[in-house]
Amino acid sequence: MNELNVASLYDLGGDQHRAALAYVTEAFAEAILAGIESDSFAHAALCAALRELVATYGEESVAAFAETLPERLRAGEFTTGLRH
Repeated sequence: MNELNVASLYDLGGDQHRAALAYVTEAFAEAILAGIESDSFAHAALCAALRELVATYGEESVAAFAETLPERLRAGEFTTGLRH
């Protein structure tokens, strides 16, 4: 099993990250056009991402990564528009 490189998960400027995000964004748009509610798609995408990370890095490494999310969310790291 690979070691979770948390630093690479924070590298939001990398070429591979940008390309992957473009694919996810396109899939999101296609799902919306097909009538799938955005929150349903977002939840499914999170589940799929976590499953892939667990398969690659294991539960403990991914749990440690997930523990960093509340602070990052509150800091606005994932906010693209107006805050709720």
